[in-house]
Amino acid sequence: MRDHGKKYRAAAEKRDLALRYQPRQALEIVKGTSFTKFDSTVEVAVRLGVDPRHADQVVRGTVVLPAGTGKSVRVLVIAAGDKAREAEAAGADFVGVEHIARIKEGWLDFDVMIATPDQMGQIGQLGRVLGPRGLMPNPKAGTVTFDVSRAVREVKAGKIEFRVDKGGNVHVPIGKVSFPLEALETNFSAFMDQIVRSKPAAAKGVYIRNVAVSSTMGPGLSIDTTPYR
Repeated sequence: MRDHGKKYRAAAEKRDLALRYQPRQALEIVKGTSFTKFDSTVEVAVRLGVDPRHADQVVRGTVVLPAGTGKSVRVLVIAAGDKAREAEAAGADFVGVEHIARIKEGWLDFDVMIATPDQMGQIGQLGRVLGPRGLMPNPKAGTVTFDVSRAVREVKAGKIEFRVDKGGNVHVPIGKVSFPLEALETNFSAFMDQIVRSKPAAAKGVYIRNVAVSSTMGPGLSIDTTPYR
């Protein structure tokens, strides 16, 4: 196993593995110990007490981070007529059904696809291309809708999607280390509130088992989960 580098070890020395931090304290340490030359992403990892093998225990949803993600998101909207014009007015980067043919030819220069329900018959043909990349529009994520203007604005404002993985974990970005501490704390709270609201009725026992925050390539800090139980 490869040893961690000197910078990582120096950052890790500033955390106490035996301590479960309050969110603000942990985020402050994450900001202060980030050692990358670029503006690192601050991430949250949550281990849930669910069994994703059962459909009624799959945790997924969306949340609009109040302070945004710090990332410029390229939005493609597949719509026609008035809905296409609404998407353009809302700030979508690419609009129109002609982009379906472009995707078939290999074009994928976008981060989020939004589509009106009447276009999903054509988009379904792209499942093998879009599905593995997490780009397939989905009603549960709010990306299949006739309210395209609202969907575009929310994505541009910092809307993120989350889904539990096979191990029962959820990983999401909540901003950049350059964000003010208050902004990161607000985004963290918004995400955790949504995770709590997304608890499946079939989940038994402790729902939120562990929470950790970290920066890109940096060590994780455990968060006190008591408020979420």
